[in-house]
Amino acid sequence: MGGTVSATRLLVLGVVRMYGKAHGYQVRRELLTWSADKWANVKPGSIYHALKKMAEEKLLAEVDASTDAGTDASGPDRTAYRLTDDGETEFLLLLARSLADDEDTAQRGYRLTAGITFVTALPRARAISLLRHRLTRMEGQRTTSQDLLSNGTSWGQPAHVDELYRLWLANTEAMIGWLEQLIGRLERGEYVMADDDGTAFGEPSSTS
Repeated sequence: MGGTVSATRLLVLGVVRMYGKAHGYQVRRELLTWSADKWANVKPGSIYHALKKMAEEKLLAEVDASTDAGTDASGPDRTAYRLTDDGETEFLLLLARSLADDEDTAQRGYRLTAGITFVTALPRARAISLLRHRLTRMEGQRTTSQDLLSNGTSWGQPAHVDELYRLWLANTEAMIGWLEQLIGRLERGEYVMADDDGTAFGEPSSTS
């Protein structure tokens, strides 16, 4: 559950931040357009819950959206949200954790995919540093998996349990390979990041 909650919080904060001001329907529409319900397990109802919860936590501030163009004043979404200073801090903290930490939960992939969605909201060197931290952790996991594969049967485990260790090792090696390639692309200057010229995806709108 923790991974899913963090992914949803990060994505919701990121969308509000990107718009500058957004109401619940806008956030829901944006995330479902991205198919975040599939690759980040974001439930439509959890989006509204996250908005209300983070408003209570003072990470979001409520603002009147009833006079905005394109907003139906008679509809249910008359309240929009914007990030507070604490919300900006929370967004950057969740983003950093999602990229750097390989948390040991069944939901860990959701946090990573949410983080990659908004990786361009970071300065290039910061993103590379966080991904290198994750790479180091993954390399440690690879060594552990290799040790398990080498010594598993000597601990009295059934021989077929080695297939679990091979699965873990294969997954870890795949992640390491992808991280190395992504870091390389960032180091070569690919993608527009927050400290580059131009508009990076995830940066607040200049018109907000």
